[in-house]
Amino acid sequence: MSQTIKSKLPNTGDTIFSVMSALAAEHNAINLSQGFPDFETDPVLLDLVNKYMHRGLNQYAPMPGVPELRQVVSDMIQRQTGHSYNPENEVTITHGATEAIAAAISCCVREGDEVIIFTPAYDCYAPMVELNGGTPIFVQLEFPNYNINWDIFKKQMTHRTKLIIINTPHNPSATLISKENLVQLQEIVEGTNMLILSDEVYENIVFDGNAHHSASSFPALAERSFKIGSFGKSLHVTGWKLGYCAAPAQLMAEFRKVHQYMVFAVNTPMQYALAEYLQHQERLEISAMYEGKRNTFLKAIEGSGFKPLPSKGTYFQLLDYSAISDKNEVEFAKELTTKHFVASIPMSVFYHIPQEHHVLRFCFAKNEETLHKAGSLLKNIG
Repeated sequence: MSQTIKSKLPNTGDTIFSVMSALAAEHNAINLSQGFPDFETDPVLLDLVNKYMHRGLNQYAPMPGVPELRQVVSDMIQRQTGHSYNPENEVTITHGATEAIAAAISCCVREGDEVIIFTPAYDCYAPMVELNGGTPIFVQLEFPNYNINWDIFKKQMTHRTKLIIINTPHNPSATLISKENLVQLQEIVEGTNMLILSDEVYENIVFDGNAHHSASSFPALAERSFKIGSFGKSLHVTGWKLGYCAAPAQLMAEFRKVHQYMVFAVNTPMQYALAEYLQHQERLEISAMYEGKRNTFLKAIEGSGFKPLPSKGTYFQLLDYSAISDKNEVEFAKELTTKHFVASIPMSVFYHIPQEHHVLRFCFAKNEETLHKAGSLLKNIG
């Protein structure tokens, strides 16, 4: 007789990203659902990987990451935020940002702990909290600007609140957490033992003269925060699955205990290549490029029935389709894919209790031809 196990995530199936990408492939639709570029990275970086592979650096890297790359990460954070992380014991290179998020949650969340998550939220946070015996506590951002209501937030705080997860630039809403909001968060957590996971994977993609404000820029936040970043998002190499975590030494010590048993170490030649590639860069200047792609996409849908919501960062654009259809978001997203051949993500799936605002998320990290073609298809709807 075959054996069964009781699911630790009974309400979890395939992610919406897998579902919509599969639907796009089945119907030969333009895939603006999953957040990955369809253009190549800098060939200089690819040549550097090849160089280090041929140099023989193909065995296990040190568990926390190669020293050269940890130093580069430390230097970049200090230039951008003013906060100094010791590369020896406060920076770890991870198997993508998702592993960093998983390790940060796993090292501090225990049975009975509560974790505050702002919704709509990226879909990996809550399941990882649940796997570690914690309870996700959801605070809904206010539509349509996705603002934080701090009065509601404070009502959700209890003596069991162990961790607060923030994400800026924010996926999926493409908004930013302001400096004023981070100052307010700093005041709220002062005198508590609460920790913060600051997911900043889109930190290098900010538009219209706005600035990214990192938790590391605020001393009272930095001392209790895991700051998480992604090389894949910034260098158009999402398949490399390389990210980092920076945190104070006492937090990083616990983070590394988990990290070493999740993956031990990550890709060696790619780490050396990234270290050399990034060594002389003040920051990754990709905001202008993505702002141009956002503008190309918005221009391409002009005259359609879709209403854009402001995209201040990330490489996502939200479109309100309420003037086109009254179908719910999942139904309309599937119809858009199967009948009009453009795949997107329904925003309702990013809530613990689906909210129907008639809004879809589109990824514009694509080449110009793809964006123009998608725009032409979207203009034919209605």
